[in-house]
Amino acid sequence: MKALTRTDFHFEGQKSVYHGKVRDVYNINDELMVMVATDRISAFDVILPKGIPFKGQVLNQIAAKFLDATSDICPNWKLATPDPMVTVGLKCEGFRVEMIIRSILTGSAWRAYKEGCRELCGVKLPDGMRENQKFPKPIITPTTKADEGHDLNISREEIISQGLVSAEDYAVIEDYTRKLFARGQEIAAKRGLILVDTKYEFGKRSGKIYLIDEIHTPDSSRYFYADGYDEKFKKGEPQKQLSKEFVRQWLIENNFMNEPGQKMPEITDQYAESVSQRYIELYEHITGESFNKSIEKEGDIAGRIERNVCEYLKTRR
Repeated sequence: MKALTRTDFHFEGQKSVYHGKVRDVYNINDELMVMVATDRISAFDVILPKGIPFKGQVLNQIAAKFLDATSDICPNWKLATPDPMVTVGLKCEGFRVEMIIRSILTGSAWRAYKEGCRELCGVKLPDGMRENQKFPKPIITPTTKADEGHDLNISREEIISQGLVSAEDYAVIEDYTRKLFARGQEIAAKRGLILVDTKYEFGKRSGKIYLIDEIHTPDSSRYFYADGYDEKFKKGEPQKQLSKEFVRQWLIENNFMNEPGQKMPEITDQYAESVSQRYIELYEHITGESFNKSIEKEGDIAGRIERNVCEYLKTRR
């Protein structure tokens, strides 16, 4: 099983590199960012010990398509995708918050609600809601953006009062968040899916706000199948979904939520392959295109990426 779980490139003009949970980001002359979507997978703020074949390609190619499909709503950082697992774009100063928007009560929000929480990031929630119930209109529930450990829920008022984002900039990114989500829901609906929730990250460059990082991927978003949603909700049955939530549920079932004393369950090759197939399934559903596995014939994934990125950077000289 071929999976890229670490990178150590040295590109011309490289000033620094940031190794995130999933992406490795190379700073080129403080002008460009080379973002490599690895095959690492994380859940509950921990990186799982085995990579998922094709996951990086799925994430990168879905994000690229949605960045292109939403560029009329707000400017974004993307310049090119020189490799199936790489996006090169403008270097922006990222805001220290993530904009999470939800249309249905599920996932971590439902887990908190079930424990009695009736206010999420300053948004009041009514009593009597059920799991997977739609909100009257999507709610925005931001989190802080942590380099390590858990991201923390935070309200609009706290973001502004703590100086994380100015009131003026927050109004802009909130407006972008709602419009991007509406576009994502429209596209998903055409494919028989419901875009349930997602996150967006924004940054600034020369005083202008850009959408950065990924968008509408299975790592940043949750999708339900539209067919059968109403019936399953009425019966209180689990929704059929395309997202990383199934990995979280598998970990929960195996007694792991990254809490003290818990041990990570074994990730077998068979399980990793099943996760890979779920990612490919989402790619094909959300894009309406067949997934190209041609890169699996190449043994040296890192070597291919290095060649492709170096060729692109030559064109930017």
